[in-house]
Amino acid sequence: MITIPTITIIGGGLAGTEAAWQAAQRGLRVCLYEMRPEISTGAHQTPDLAELVCSNSLGSNLSDRASGVLKNELRRLGSFLLECAEAAALPAGSALAVDRGLFAQTATERIKSHPNITLIRQEVTDIPAGPVILASGPLTSESLSRAIAALTGEQHLHFYDAIAPIVAADSIDMDIAFRASRFGLGEQEEGDYINCPFSQREYETFVGALAGAERIALRDFEAEIEQGVDAGAHHFFEGCLPVEVIARRGIQSLAFGPMRPIGLKDPRTGKGPHAIVQLRQDNLAGSLYNLVGFQTNLTYPEQKRVFRTIPGLESAEFVRYGQMHRNTFIAALKILSPTLQYRGRSNLFFAGQITGVEGYMGNIATGLLAGWNIARLLQGHSPLSLPPETMLGALCHYITHADLKDFQPMKANFGILPPLLANQRMGKRERSRLYAERASRQLDEFLNENEQETK
Repeated sequence: MITIPTITIIGGGLAGTEAAWQAAQRGLRVCLYEMRPEISTGAHQTPDLAELVCSNSLGSNLSDRASGVLKNELRRLGSFLLECAEAAALPAGSALAVDRGLFAQTATERIKSHPNITLIRQEVTDIPAGPVILASGPLTSESLSRAIAALTGEQHLHFYDAIAPIVAADSIDMDIAFRASRFGLGEQEEGDYINCPFSQREYETFVGALAGAERIALRDFEAEIEQGVDAGAHHFFEGCLPVEVIARRGIQSLAFGPMRPIGLKDPRTGKGPHAIVQLRQDNLAGSLYNLVGFQTNLTYPEQKRVFRTIPGLESAEFVRYGQMHRNTFIAALKILSPTLQYRGRSNLFFAGQITGVEGYMGNIATGLLAGWNIARLLQGHSPLSLPPETMLGALCHYITHADLKDFQPMKANFGILPPLLANQRMGKRERSRLYAERASRQLDEFLNENEQETK
């Protein structure tokens, strides 16, 4: 009688859910542990697997963008959650945005119906013996965090992350706001985004109010900010800074960041606004919109007061306010290999945001690789590392080779890929295209060389 291996996966977020599906599809029995709803995280709203806590956008679909390169790799590698995302897609120009509820519900239903997966709703407080994928995410419980620290002998790094507010669509004043996508890109004729335009005077008044608004205290973090210490890897992730922190960096910081007006014209004036706030559809019904890039740690009353000074949002109904939550990640460069195996124990894998990978697609991608590799290990094969010229290979190489003192959680980007030939002089767009083409070729070669082993 043949014994089918059973693995334990801790965490039902993006990485754990993708890993469970990949391992189960390769014939393993999977026990997937998710502590919600028995124990809440403070950031999640539902008991569903793969719930998107921050934005509902999974980034660009364009083939010459880093996020698009990673998506194309995951399509070819057979990502379960990317398939779920595309089934729940919303209009978002060149980006892949999803109906959060439909996406998470679809993933949950498919996981629960897989014959090789058992979903267990309880907290795991220790790291089990046997084959394990630890994908507990940035909101790992205190008990499990202590177990990980005891195992690795390393202190966790940590930073604070933030999520953006959501408003009711029918509370947006469309006599002021207008529909458009940057440079006219988008599926809808009138544009996929709602845009709130600012004159220079309106913008400067808004920035002043934002920078001076009351925030929720974060103890040590607040003290360091007040002393002028820059928010780095141990606090905010630079790719997800609260808008009030950006506002304090200079009067034009937001106009060159999440409020940049490039590629848009205000139909009331026929001119480009000084700055804009974009709102992206957040559910399939189109009744909810989130403020793009407006992660915040303002108190709820201050969010209502300050954000209602945005042109078009004077009477906005806030369905969800922005909030902060603590993110935790390990020093992957000291304890993991690019296969995502723990160096001190070959049958223990880590995946997702706890490894220092940022972004929804990065979490999904590392979950896919961990699921593949634990299956390979248990079926007598060597775990695989993808070529560093691919986006997934580059992410795994980065988190396991970066300099700890300068480490920041990392999203997919062309800067982590090996450089092109030094004598090639070109513009940014051409360079991005060549990176994307090289990544595609390298993945082709990898899949051809490992055709049987990756099925």
